[in-house]
Amino acid sequence: MTTKFRPIKLPKSQINFFLRLLPLLFLGSGFIMFFYLGLDRYLSFYALKENKELMSQWRDANYFISVLLFAGAYGALSAFSVPISVWMTMVGGFMFGTLIGGFLSLLGATFGAMVIFFIARYTLPDVLRKKCGEAIDSMETGFKKNQLSYMLVLRLVPLFPFWLVNLVPAFLDVSPRTYLIGTLLGMIPGALVYASVGNGLSAVFESGTEPDIGIIFSPKILIPILGLAVLAFIPVFFKKLNNRFH
Repeated sequence: MTTKFRPIKLPKSQINFFLRLLPLLFLGSGFIMFFYLGLDRYLSFYALKENKELMSQWRDANYFISVLLFAGAYGALSAFSVPISVWMTMVGGFMFGTLIGGFLSLLGATFGAMVIFFIARYTLPDVLRKKCGEAIDSMETGFKKNQLSYMLVLRLVPLFPFWLVNLVPAFLDVSPRTYLIGTLLGMIPGALVYASVGNGLSAVFESGTEPDIGIIFSPKILIPILGLAVLAFIPVFFKKLNNRFH
């Protein structure tokens, strides 16, 4: 006597849960594989110094492809939440100069941030929101006052970790348009500063010293950035004044 095999039917709710979980599993797998394969060893100034001639020659021979590969790699690594933003932006400056390198870095970082934003909003927002802890309450107050202004401030000044700023707006009803504009504009100063440092790496390597990645915290750089953050909050101040007198 033979018995017929009956496939197990999962409830529709469980199927939907697994489908929503897939993007998170993909990003998590990318993060783990990056370090499992030891790719992080290439994210060092020593590795860049050792391969700078080869990289420069390949860029000159395949400029358009190198531009696409750099922007694509930056976007993918940002989406995987690999902490590479400062280093990759400096590499962009080294490879393509301050303006082009900074622009490509900005595009890659913005793309990665948007991927995280949409996945966080439309997969498992309740689960991810709990992982953010109490920081989400602090940000919620700021976003209620003015979404774009607060988004700009968070991108201009590192008040919270980069990965947290990527996630939290997805849970606080920040519109994708506001998130995109705030991210793109708010990261311009940092991208240009680090790309300019990368643009001078050849001279740094020849001198035998290490690049100063803390340059963004020097007064001549930090004060203008803080000034931009204050300007970003001006609409909030005007709104408060308007509410007070009307």
